Amino acid sequence: MAVGKNYLVGVFEDPDVVLDSIKSVRENGVKIHEVFSPHAIHGIDDYLGYKQSRLPIASFFYGLIGCSLALFTIYWMLGFDWPMIIGGKDFVSLPPFIPVTFEFTVLLAAHGMVLTFFIVSDLKPWAKPPVFDERCTDDKYIMAIDLGENKKSKEEINKMLSDSGASEVNEKNFK
Repeated sequence: MAVGKNYLVGVFEDPDVVLDSIKSVRENGVKIHEVFSPHAIHGIDDYLGYKQSRLPIASFFYGLIGCSLALFTIYWMLGFDWPMIIGGKDFVSLPPFIPVTFEFTVLLAAHGMVLTFFIVSDLKPWAKPPVFDERCTDDKYIMAIDLGENKKSKEEINKMLSDSGASEVNEKNFK
């Protein structure tokens, strides 16, 4: 969250320049808060040093819960709670349950992933996200550096951004 913090915001014109700048800024020991772009930049996660998401692991467990819940519910309803002979088949037979089990597995995995993503990303419907520079949705690439998280001075980081290709460097305060 950006509330109550000071940021140095570098504005870049070209995605290749911003990638080179990320590399040089990180090599100099400066921690980058975030980079904003009007489109996806291939490989930027590696440049920023992000770890691989654990969302697939959560998805697997949500799917496992969905599959188990679907099978338990079907077996309980058709085998014990209200057993009915349908077409001369057994009360509890796995093949007819496969489509419903699959669909419920996918349903729970998808909803669980969306919910987990919103919680982990701290996305709330009532929250207003901080906007570092509105031009990042048009044609500019924005690099935000939290001044409180870095040991280097504002002047050193400003010079570093300017030397690495930033067309302008601004200070942004969120209160």
